[in-house]
Amino acid sequence: MARKRKIGKVVKVNAPTARIRVDRMHRHPLYDKAYQVSRNILAHIPAELTLNIGDFVEIEENRPISKRKAWVVLKVAEAAKETEL
Repeated sequence: MARKRKIGKVVKVNAPTARIRVDRMHRHPLYDKAYQVSRNILAHIPAELTLNIGDFVEIEENRPISKRKAWVVLKVAEAAKETEL
């Protein structure tokens, strides 16, 4: 069976773990209104990757690494854009 892949935004980075926010659109069954649903996923960061907050990354489902972590970051899809204050 193929492993699931998702694209999400990096919200928080700690040593070997990142919190990724994955957004998807959902449609209400009765009123047919579309609304956004987001989910935070903990993902393992391989040693060769460096992530920054705001990066869009591709993650893949993996065997459980810890109690809440069962995803691995594959690559950075889009680097974060720096904003001027």
